[in-house]
Amino acid sequence: MHRSGAVMAWNVFKFCTALRGLGSIMILLVLGVVGVTYYAVVLNNYGPAMYDGGIDSFISFSVLIPFHSLLVMLLWSYFSVPHQSNQRIRYCRKCNQLKPPRCHHCSVCGRCVLKMDHHCVWVVNCVGALNYKYFLLFLFYTFLETSLVTLSLLPHFIAFFSDGEIPGTPGTLATTFLAFVLNLAFALSVMGFLIMHISLVSANTTTIEAYEKKTTPKWRYDLGRKKNFEQVFGVDKRYWFIPTYSDEDIRRMPALQGLEYPSKPDFDSQEF
Repeated sequence: MHRSGAVMAWNVFKFCTALRGLGSIMILLVLGVVGVTYYAVVLNNYGPAMYDGGIDSFISFSVLIPFHSLLVMLLWSYFSVPHQSNQRIRYCRKCNQLKPPRCHHCSVCGRCVLKMDHHCVWVVNCVGALNYKYFLLFLFYTFLETSLVTLSLLPHFIAFFSDGEIPGTPGTLATTFLAFVLNLAFALSVMGFLIMHISLVSANTTTIEAYEKKTTPKWRYDLGRKKNFEQVFGVDKRYWFIPTYSDEDIRRMPALQGLEYPSKPDFDSQEF
């Protein structure tokens, strides 16, 4: 029995170590997809058309302006997620320290994470209280960007199956084809994640908590959709769609720091 437990612990350790190593590869994969997409959309298709004049130039600008705007917000949100540290503060037998409500231990990161949602290999970090908003914005802008790219490359993709001659070298055509397929796949998959996390935000819960409270009829932290949304995005509407918070929100909302959460009055006297 002891040996079986030791083998299982070793297997889990190897799995967690593999996930940590995989994180760097995933970042390179994300940057690779961005590079292929940029080449296909900007350098290969819509960039050269800016100088054609007339309706072609108008269409190019109509695609490239939102493309670059969304790309900036996507990358800003993406690189904000892994750079938010999670404090090591109930009591964790693995960390040998106290931890606040809604805090869970991540075996991959090897630390307790405030209001942990999940460990994300795409950002090489845990998603929790201090970076959940940035992660959601990353999903949001990724969905918008990949949807825009999919729609803008759709005519070129359809042209592959037409009988007419398609301008371009085999390399540029292959890049366009690959960019369309990748962005379509990401748009569909990210849309599913985005819908799931919107439902979690509306209930003021996390992926882990949603699993843990499957049999619980009421949730003490569900304050209504508006207040639940503000627990993640803050009160200041000017900052809702950018990966940062206003100083005033940080000062007056302890939930944004992951240490303290308001709950329903009828739950205040109950132990978490």
